Amino acid sequence: MSRIEDYALIGDLLTAALVGKDGSIDWLCLPHFDSGACFAALLDTEKAGHWRIAPAAGGSCTVRRYRGESLVLETDWDVADGSVRVIDFMPPRGEAADVVRIVEGRSGAVPMVGELRLRFDYGHVVPWVRRDERGLVAVAGPDSAYLVTDAPLDGRDRATFSEFTVRAGERVAFVLTWAPSHRRRPKPVDPQTALEQTEAFWGDWSGQSRVRGRYREPVQRSLVTLKGLTFAPTGGIVAAATTSLPEQIGGPRNWDYRYCWLRDATLTLQSLLAAGYTKEAAAWREWLLRAIAGNPADLQIMYGLHGSRRLPELELDWLAGYEGSKPVRIGNAAAGQLQLDVWGEVLDGLALTRKALMHGPDDSWDVQVALMEHLEGAWDQPDNGLWEMRGPRRHFTHSKVMAWVAADRMVSAVTDFGLPGPRARWAALRDTIHADVLSHAYDAQRNTFVQSYGGTGLDASLLLIGRVGFLPPEDPRVVGTVRAVQRELTQDGFVLRYRTDASDDGLPGAEGVFLACSFWLVDALHAAGDRAGAGELFERLLLLRNDVGLLSEEWDPAGQRQLGNTPQAFSHFSLVMSALQLGSSAAHRSDAPIAASSGGPGADGQALQAPLQHAVDQPAGPPAPGVQ
Repeated sequence: MSRIEDYALIGDLLTAALVGKDGSIDWLCLPHFDSGACFAALLDTEKAGHWRIAPAAGGSCTVRRYRGESLVLETDWDVADGSVRVIDFMPPRGEAADVVRIVEGRSGAVPMVGELRLRFDYGHVVPWVRRDERGLVAVAGPDSAYLVTDAPLDGRDRATFSEFTVRAGERVAFVLTWAPSHRRRPKPVDPQTALEQTEAFWGDWSGQSRVRGRYREPVQRSLVTLKGLTFAPTGGIVAAATTSLPEQIGGPRNWDYRYCWLRDATLTLQSLLAAGYTKEAAAWREWLLRAIAGNPADLQIMYGLHGSRRLPELELDWLAGYEGSKPVRIGNAAAGQLQLDVWGEVLDGLALTRKALMHGPDDSWDVQVALMEHLEGAWDQPDNGLWEMRGPRRHFTHSKVMAWVAADRMVSAVTDFGLPGPRARWAALRDTIHADVLSHAYDAQRNTFVQSYGGTGLDASLLLIGRVGFLPPEDPRVVGTVRAVQRELTQDGFVLRYRTDASDDGLPGAEGVFLACSFWLVDALHAAGDRAGAGELFERLLLLRNDVGLLSEEWDPAGQRQLGNTPQAFSHFSLVMSALQLGSSAAHRSDAPIAASSGGPGADGQALQAPLQHAVDQPAGPPAPGVQ
């Protein structure tokens, strides 16, 4: 089985596939990200469905890359008989969903083998397959698939094989098309025309980017990946293309991330706006407003691609799991948890778009007021926290800080934009929450904030206290927290979300370091003045990307491998924001648009370490008043 980092992403803005270094597509859900998989070898073995096209000699590719700033993947093999390239892509969705694979001879004469094993419903359903003059037709229940190729096809062992030789200058194309089985067969795409149109689409899209500077390549690759995780009909962005890739190999922390999290809203909007993608930012804002419409008390932390609320969690017991990591889950029960920070995330994100996009009446204001009015009576409740803990509810510090953010952004909206609302009441609530957090979440002896009231453990979300404006990033208590996280919550310099062995999160086992949290540390160091330290950590994080620039959710420092669902939007959003922060001379609040420069740490980075160290050594001092 391939490692998680061995996979590259292709997609058509409604779904995505993962292609391994061995030339096998081991994951593809059709017709949408959250549909059943027709290739599920990623979570079992090849019997659960896959599609390999590779030299008969086998083995991993010699090299692979994306064509420019696109999702067109090129995979090259150099073997004894010559060299060959496979070009994989999914054209932006037209009449139907298409996967196009073009085998291109580069030199010599290379024997090739194709193996197509379609298994609908996550490897559970074997379709009926018949041949026709263009290739084959496969049908099972609501699903049908059509393979068109000039290559020879042979059916055996409930799979379709193709053996052929490609010579220098020759091309052999395969087009796999999905459609509902009750509809007529879609018109097949022409492979070469589809390739040209797909390259043109991505070229035009990437050409809109305002990002320049030293980190243009990783930032734009992350933005292309995020675009690839976008569900075009609604503007929603899924957290990842996969489900149940483990946070610990062999462990049970395996979740379905093919949904849209509200928590991603601010990072999504800030990174897209900074890069110049106002259309995508506006579409995400509209998706957000549609999803949260209704009773504010019923706000969920995540929704389906279309804004659906019911995401029942099921276990697929016929799948063995990635490297034996069971259970394999679809759906996500965390959708029903109480996570109070999402009210703050939503209001923070809408405050950002108000500053960046709004040029007239704010049609979302009534919704924001309703959310704030609900939060006024709920902020002091215990909850499950942003990490979706399945243990007992607690008074998580981050949840309280984000309640402060909600009140702060509403006060600013009334003050700066003249919107109607009880400014004095919200300002008083903001100060009450601020004082409550300082009284119950700050450990003066250790000079650090803690994960939850009455506890002693740390949490990576504490790194966001300066970013959201709760305290200035250079405040001694914030700097002390940054140093405590570095000291007590890192592994090989990368950040854990929290210590699983010290937090009752309701689950056995452990997990890797969380990549988004490590980027938060970059931001916190930069904001506190340690630009050299921030730049060094950022460069180390870039090395964790795979050969085509993708990041999953986590990293295993001991095993030196990626963990968790992939590619992870949260990781790529955070990479973009850290790069843009490093290109700036000042820290930015989460509700403030930032410029699109992506330079590295400045020449003065070393000198800026001194103020940070000075702040660490200072006593904590009296609590700061609430921000006025």
